[in-house]
This record gives sequence, structure tokens and C-alpha cells, in this order.
Amino acid sequence: MTARIRFLDTRPLRGGHAFRDLWIGGALAALGGQLATVAVLAQVWELTGSPIATGTIGLVTGLAMLLFGLLGGTLADAVDRRALVRATTAGQLLAALGLFGQALAENRNVPLLLALVAVGTGCGALGAPARRTFPVRLLPADQVAAGLALNNLAFQVAMLAGPALAGVIIAGRGLPAAFAGQAVAVAVALLAVVRLPAMPPGGAERPGGRRRPERGGWRVVLRRPTLWGSMATDLSATVLAMPIALFPLVNEVRFDGDPRTLGLFLSAVAVGGITAGLFSGTVTRWRRGGLVQLTAAGVWGLALAGFGLAGPLWLALACLAVAGAADTVSVVTRGALVQLETPDAFRGRVSSVEHVIGVAGPELGNFRGGLLASVTSAPVALVTGGLSAALAVAAVAATNGPLRAYRTPEPAEAAASAPGGGTGPAAAEADESVPAGGGAAARAKSPAGTVPSAGAAVPPMPEPHVGAAEPVGPDPGNA
Repeated sequence: MTARIRFLDTRPLRGGHAFRDLWIGGALAALGGQLATVAVLAQVWELTGSPIATGTIGLVTGLAMLLFGLLGGTLADAVDRRALVRATTAGQLLAALGLFGQALAENRNVPLLLALVAVGTGCGALGAPARRTFPVRLLPADQVAAGLALNNLAFQVAMLAGPALAGVIIAGRGLPAAFAGQAVAVAVALLAVVRLPAMPPGGAERPGGRRRPERGGWRVVLRRPTLWGSMATDLSATVLAMPIALFPLVNEVRFDGDPRTLGLFLSAVAVGGITAGLFSGTVTRWRRGGLVQLTAAGVWGLALAGFGLAGPLWLALACLAVAGAADTVSVVTRGALVQLETPDAFRGRVSSVEHVIGVAGPELGNFRGGLLASVTSAPVALVTGGLSAALAVAAVAATNGPLRAYRTPEPAEAAASAPGGGTGPAAAEADESVPAGGGAAARAKSPAGTVPSAGAAVPPMPEPHVGAAEPVGPDPGNA
């Protein structure tokens, strides 16, 4: 393997304007979302001085994402996805302009502020499942993981730079300037969506014109070992080992509660994620996506167990950087695998399932960690959680052969198996006659033999798990 392919794979940006425009719009939207997140937090604190009120922001955004994310999955499989994302992004732009207007008018009504946040977040969640399907429709199959890696890198950079930029803007120009920055970013994202080609969901009918019976996203996931295995791997990693809630306690016990150290914890995770993104060309060109995700998720758990045992600050930060890098690799590979293995007619609903898991898993994991630490200690919660996550991932690997054997298809294979339904191989499997195994296992048994039956597997981005405060703006998702 040459050094040339070890760095960030930028082929998706060079291949055409559609994905490139979408990536630029998504990157700006992620940055604008961080500006708005900090601005909303600052305004609510300024108006109330109450931690309960600031905590309510998370409750409002979390409920909006869960409720509208599920509905968005159904809509994404029923209407043109570009039209859906265009409409929801326009709704987010209106919400962003509302936030700018209320800040300019020096609004002191917290419920109004939270209502605007809920509208913007709800619109983003409604369009998120459709937006997640864009890379697999715009890129060749062997570039989908690279496209997700580019999205993930943009999001990581926004997470690292956005809050600091927001602080500078608010300190120098005030809250209206921060909200104005978000509105401009959303407008650019909307222009990128408008320029996309139409994207109706594929595979809506059987040959002969008969409509296929509807199936929910959860049923599709549970019937395909590659899908449920990939999502079970993600849940094992987040529910059992999510460390964020334990950072303040670890900082208090080991580093005298220095706030600078607490900030370094999150920065170390982000640095690890960005580093992995910059060198993601190595991973995204590997075809063995399932095995890559399983390995990365296992490394995540072991790194966090190491963080729980680490004494010196440098060792603790190194463990967190490794965890951040592993999280990025796992998220990118999972995102590509899910999109490529899902029939296009169901991508919206399956994306909504992935969205719910991505939102709920880290929150449950933080709750688990805090609860266990309250009856034991932060190091015990971290070590047992990290080791439990690694063991759970190993159990998934041992029991899910199709996930281990999954290979990302070559462009020619994907094109041959997906006539009109997208680039992914699973588009050809949308017919009800496909056995429950689906995915790579089903193709390995076919006479055509488009994918070998042995080997291993490849491919977020959904959003990164660690340190990812949900932005009040367009979900950059996989677009």
C-alpha cells in the first residue's frame, strides 16, 4: 500500500459538483449549527441563570430529533428525497432567521427561544434520513465510505473550531451576529440542495407493476444480519462505554478539578477523530468494512478502559485520542455499510433507525456511566464499561458471519446490481423474495458470485459519538 492512499481520500470532491456542493454546504451548516448552539446556551443562561433551563435545551432538541427523525424516515421512502430535504432546509432557514430576529429584538421570552430551537431541530430531523441517502446515490460504491469520511472530518473540525469561534463572535459582536452566521450557513446549504438532481426513492414496485407490501425500518434491519450486526456493534460501544458524563468526576478525582484539564479531555477526542479523518484514505479504500467497524469498536472500548486506569495526564489524553480515532473509523464504516446494504426503497426508514440509535445510544451510555460511578467510582465505571463494550463487540463478531464477511462492492458490481435504485448492491435485493439473510451472505450464495463468501467487511458517518453536542441547525448527516 503506497503512502498516496493513506491520507484523506478526496475522490468524491473531484468527481462532480453535486457531492462537492453538498459537502461545502454541509460543512458550513455544521459550523453554523455550533455557532447557534453556543448562542442559544449563552442566551438561556443570561436570561435565567438556571442549569435546569439550560438542560431543557437538550430535552427539547432530543425529543424533536427522536420524534421527527422517525417520521422523516417514512417520508424519505415515499416522496422525492431532494424535495423533502429542500423543504426541511427551508424550514431550518426560517427558524434560523427567527433566532436572529429575536436576538436582534432583545427577546427575553425563553419559551419563544426554545420553540424556535425545536422548529429548527425538528426540520433538521425530518430531513435527516433522506439526507443520509444522498452519498450512496451520488457516488460510486467504492467512494461512499470516502464521502462519509469527508463529512465526518468537516463535522469534527466544526466541533473543534465552532464553539471557540462562537465565543469570539458573541464577545465581539453579540448574540445576533452568531445567529446571523448560522442563517448564512443554512442558506448556503439550501442552495447546494436546490442544485441536486431529483432523487425519488427507488424500487417502489415489483416487476409487473405490483406494489410491494410496506415494511418498517426496524423489520428491514432485523432481517439483515449485516445491518443489525452493524447497529448492535454501535449500541454495544455507546451504551456500555460512553465516557462524557464521567469526565468531570475523573477530572475532580485525578486532576484537582482543573477546568483546563476538563477541556483537554474533549479536545483530545476531537484531535484523535480529526487525525483519523485526515488519514481515512487508508480505511475507506479497504473493502472489508464489517471487520473494520468491529475492530474499531473494540479498540474504542479498550482505549476507554485504558483511560479509566491512566494515571498521568499525557496517558489519559493519549487514550482519549485513540478512542476518538476509533470512533471516527467505526462511524464512517458503519454509515457506508448501512447505506450500501439497504435497498433504496427502504433507505429512508433504515436511516431513521440509524438516526435513533445514534441519538439514544450515547445518552443511555452517559446515564449508565453516571449511575454506575455513583455507586462505585469513575475509574470502575470506565474500566468495566470499556471492557464490557469490547466483549460485547467480540460477541457480535463471533455470532454474525455475514457482517465479518461483508465486502464493499466494486463500482461495476454495484452498477450491475442496482438498476435505477442507487449505487448500492442492496438495491437489487429490494424484492420480497430475498431471504432474511440478505446482504453479502445472500450474494455470496448466488450463481453470479458478485461478492466472495469469505473475507471481511468494510465501512456515521452518522455523527461522531463523543463530544457531539447537537447543533441547532441542519444535520450535516451524511450529506
